Amino acid sequence: MITLEEVEKLASLSRIALTQEEKEEMRKSMDSILGYIEQVKKVSGQSGFDKKAGSLRNVMREDTNSHESGIYTETLISSAPKREGNYIKVKKIL
Repeated sequence: MITLEEVEKLASLSRIALTQEEKEEMRKSMDSILGYIEQVKKVSGQSGFDKKAGSLRNVMREDTNSHESGIYTETLISSAPKREGNYIKVKKIL
């Protein structure tokens, strides 16, 4: 799939020096990687997945506000060890 000339060009673009043995090993490695990618493409093309962007959605519940904003605020803040107004007071970390 990939030639030694292409490996040499990639090595020069990457600014790495490769010996002839390293170039041949790199070519073999790239061939096996590209072959694996080709197999994945074939499998994913046959599975019938919907490939449209944004097709994923939450199927467990509707994306709506199930309760009014702020109705649980007082209950949650009152359970904190320290508070300041409508905020939970925490130790300064900096």
